[in-house]
Amino acid sequence: MLSSLGLSSPRQALSQVLNFALILSTAFMMWKGLSVLSDSPSPIVVVLSGSMEPAFQRGDILLLWNRGLDTQIGEVVVYNVKGKDIPIVHRVVRRFGGGGMGKGAPPLKLLTKGDNNLADDTELYATGQEYLDREEDIIGSVVGYIPFVGYVTILLSEHPWLKTAALGLMGVMVVLQRE
Repeated sequence: MLSSLGLSSPRQALSQVLNFALILSTAFMMWKGLSVLSDSPSPIVVVLSGSMEPAFQRGDILLLWNRGLDTQIGEVVVYNVKGKDIPIVHRVVRRFGGGGMGKGAPPLKLLTKGDNNLADDTELYATGQEYLDREEDIIGSVVGYIPFVGYVTILLSEHPWLKTAALGLMGVMVVLQRE
């Protein structure tokens, strides 16, 4: 059976499997390293809608930084809504509190809005939530972007059969790769 796959020995097959595992573990370590460096659970996100046009287009990849907790008006942030798992990319239009750095200081609260939206995001927030808490809700602030590269992930999520085909193709390529 191994010879039909182009592998001459179990040792060669094991080598290919370990090669594939090495690639996956390297990608995972790079992701975790970026997470630690940026202090963000998701240091890279893809813009999924047109709500931030013309600043960011659907499919842009955004690079996030979460080291500074003093978010300013006009800054583009990525946040998660409680109970939902899809990050939202919008601009800060108002800030409340957060004046001092001491223990008794009020937390920084933010109001956001998409550049291409008519109204602010209060309808998107969790039920009963009027503002975002900077420390709890914000994943990070946008510090850079790569245009349109994220369209691949959008296509893979909108068309699940493409994901299966891509994974199958990668698996076949790893098995058939010769060194």
